[in-house]
Amino acid sequence: MQLSQTLILNGITANLILLAHLSQIKTHFHNSNPLKIAIISFGNFGQFLARAFVRQGHTVLAHSRSDYSLVAQKLGVAYFSDPHDLCEQHPEVVLLCTSILSSEKVIQSIPFQRLHRNTLFVDVLSYLAQEFNILCTHPMFGLIELVSSREERVSFIIPSLYSKFSWVGLPFVYDKVGISNNGFIINRCEQFLNIFAREGCRMVEMSCAVHDRHAAGSQFVAHTMGRLLERFRLESSPINTNGYETLLNLVDNTAGDSFDLYYGLFMYNKNAMEQLEKLDMAFEALKKKLSGAFA
Repeated sequence: MQLSQTLILNGITANLILLAHLSQIKTHFHNSNPLKIAIISFGNFGQFLARAFVRQGHTVLAHSRSDYSLVAQKLGVAYFSDPHDLCEQHPEVVLLCTSILSSEKVIQSIPFQRLHRNTLFVDVLSYLAQEFNILCTHPMFGLIELVSSREERVSFIIPSLYSKFSWVGLPFVYDKVGISNNGFIINRCEQFLNIFAREGCRMVEMSCAVHDRHAAGSQFVAHTMGRLLERFRLESSPINTNGYETLLNLVDNTAGDSFDLYYGLFMYNKNAMEQLEKLDMAFEALKKKLSGAFA
């Protein structure tokens, strides 16, 4: 009797070990299985992300209003001038890299009927059709930030220099606003997020509302001050202090982005106007304090 119980327990233990091993194999397979990622709007930032996707072994497709076919070829990306042709490739992930102001127009041009219903959309707004799964993201860095974080005063990164710069420790904010409870979809979402985790990003899960509050108090304020100082026409000098160098870097960062980006940050973040008013009041209070000091 004791022997039979021991055999049963050993058999149960062996089965549990086998199931755990199979689970690990399944998890590894899903995590290592490459994704087919379509990038809509293949400008500087789309190309910037595509390099990392290709380097990690993912299949990357691209479409844009401008012709980036030669750039795509050099990066190992399949380029499609017609969005219908791209969608017929049935990408698993569609990543929008449009400017804020052009997002609605670009989204309306996508032939959704040619995509599978389990397609994961990344960085698209909530007015998309509900049958698609939506992951809102914000990589809190870009080409200019990577350069300036290494204190190198250049305004662009050419492909041969790209490998010098690391994403390690840089924040990647995301919100799973429309991800279904389907295990397959959840796994696809985790696979996509894992691309940035593998690059060393600091992954920050945060609701869109909280993100907007933080972004208005940081990103929008930084862009505002940078553009203000740009109009002030700051110039480097032989006796720059570290603080002044920081201001010059800020101007370089913001000047490298289009005004449409800045305008979009203002138009589509309800917290931005409050920050402008605070900046205005702070400047007026400072001027009054200076005037009063000599009264």
